[in-house]
Amino acid sequence: MEHALKEFIKQCDLAIKQEDFDTLMNYYTDDAILVIKPGMIARGKEEIKTAFIKIAKYFNNSLVPTQGEMIILEAGDTALVISQTFLEADKNDSEYSMERRATYVFKKSQQGEWICAIDNSYGTDLVNK
Repeated sequence: MEHALKEFIKQCDLAIKQEDFDTLMNYYTDDAILVIKPGMIARGKEEIKTAFIKIAKYFNNSLVPTQGEMIILEAGDTALVISQTFLEADKNDSEYSMERRATYVFKKSQQGEWICAIDNSYGTDLVNK
């Protein structure tokens, strides 16, 4: 059976593709962290939304994220997701890889729904930068 987080992440990717950043913010905790790029982090929904708008513009409003192989490690109300993440865009001259080994941390809300606390599409590559 597919883990509920796989569908959740698919919905997040769709919101990014459609640039529906208001909906996307519903998928984050209030104090979430987004790794924009190595050495640059957005904290909280307002900064994360602003970052996604700038990221979309950087990729000529053509960014399409998808997930490949995914491992989900769940302990109580916390889950670590290690995922092969692919980014497609009209802009191919980015200095950052368009294929990544992402790490995401999710928490369950009081309603029992998963929400993202840490969004790190660079995964352990942060250690190398």
